[in-house]
Amino acid sequence: MSISSPQAGTASAARRIARITHRPTGQSRPGPAPRNRALAAAVLAAIGPATWGTTYVTTTELLPPDRPLLAAALRALPAGLILLALTRRLPSGDWWWKAGVLGLLNFGAFFPLLFFGAYHLPGGVASTVSAVMPLLVAGFGVGVLKVRPTRRTLAAGLVGVVGVGLLVLRGSASVNLAGIVAMLAATTLMALAVVLSKRWGRPEGVSLLALTGWQLTAGGLVLAPVALTFEGLPGHFTGANLAGYAYLGIIGTAVAYALWFRGIERLPASSVSFLGLTNPVVATLAGLLLLGQTLTLWQVGGLVLVVASVLVGQGRPAQRRQ
Repeated sequence: MSISSPQAGTASAARRIARITHRPTGQSRPGPAPRNRALAAAVLAAIGPATWGTTYVTTTELLPPDRPLLAAALRALPAGLILLALTRRLPSGDWWWKAGVLGLLNFGAFFPLLFFGAYHLPGGVASTVSAVMPLLVAGFGVGVLKVRPTRRTLAAGLVGVVGVGLLVLRGSASVNLAGIVAMLAATTLMALAVVLSKRWGRPEGVSLLALTGWQLTAGGLVLAPVALTFEGLPGHFTGANLAGYAYLGIIGTAVAYALWFRGIERLPASSVSFLGLTNPVVATLAGLLLLGQTLTLWQVGGLVLVVASVLVGQGRPAQRRQ
């Protein structure tokens, strides 16, 4: 039987105290693991708006012409019903009306306004109007989330608008007031949806796919009768039409929005809003690669500004208002 010396006991106690006093606290700077998780969440969330950037090419090349409401309804409702069938989970309690509100903001009202703006404005003007979303999210965040945007966030938002303008605007771009109002309204609704999604979170025990399915179904149920009343169905669907609707519904809507909502859940609202700027970037690159378009020097500069805005927007989050 061995007996430890007083000096050994004192040394052991000292080591224990040192471990406790040097243990990281909630006030310490985030280590590599949290930063890596935030980066992974941002990359996955960016897939959503990046996928939406292919919508213009898909619509013009694969879908029947002059049926924007039908395209919106077929993007939302089938995808929502598929997710409901897979998850087998319906809303409960106040999530019936919350899912309805988010479904209306994200799909039922957003899609018609978006397509109206797209049909009445050149793509560059429409994209530039939608680029104000980070600034709108910052504004809504003050009232809803009690979060005060930093100067860095506001500066990055302005840089993003300028960058998108250089990237997609043309000198001959015309302006239609009704189209501008529609795009601004659509962007405002989506910004409000981002903030409300951050405020309400996700019901306990409910998957992101189920939550996405609720919103898509709610929005699709609003869109379907409107589309059938004002546009109706085409005489027949070609194979290209079906492929285009399937791509937009499954990849561009169900998968893209599930990743987008995941980003809203895991990232600050201001950070995720900047990821939406990848939409016009991908749209421009898709036109470059698939439609034979070319980039001017000004557009290259705009691309650099947009990428810089997205990266800066992922920096320090906004501060909660006291």
